[in-house]
Amino acid sequence: MNMNQNVFINKAQASGIIAFDLLDYKPTIEVMELDIKDHLFMGEIVKEKEFKESIAAVDFSVYHEKAVAVICSTDAIIPPWVFMMLMEKLSPYAVHADLNTAETVHLNLWKRRLQYADLKHYKNQKVVVRARADHDPSLYLLAAGLLQPVVKSLMYGEIGMPKVIFKS
Repeated sequence: MNMNQNVFINKAQASGIIAFDLLDYKPTIEVMELDIKDHLFMGEIVKEKEFKESIAAVDFSVYHEKAVAVICSTDAIIPPWVFMMLMEKLSPYAVHADLNTAETVHLNLWKRRLQYADLKHYKNQKVVVRARADHDPSLYLLAAGLLQPVVKSLMYGEIGMPKVIFKS
């Protein structure tokens, strides 16, 4: 080998830092909204008979293998039994249902996947949580809380230029 030849060393690879990508835990399930308003008398009042008739006419199979975000887009006062009746109709089909916006339901499912993730691979490792501008900051908060007791050091950004959060 010629002594004048340049040898390139991949410093990022040599650093031993492992990437933790929040995208790996993003739920793939579709989240659909169900608006209670559509089943209320004049879109604003819960009348038991009319409500029961209205939801009896719904084909709840459209929610098969989906997550359902139950909302009410009006300021109607909704008694708790309404949610129970909706769940009774949804439960044969929906994988998950929650009283929240579709965006919040999706975020909560993402957090749940993180909370139940197997982090053994990261034990005593140098870990960088990949930076992504479009991720909700609460995901980073949760990831840091889950990884801190496990990892040797925690960083944010990219392997080549991470921001050190802590080292043990």
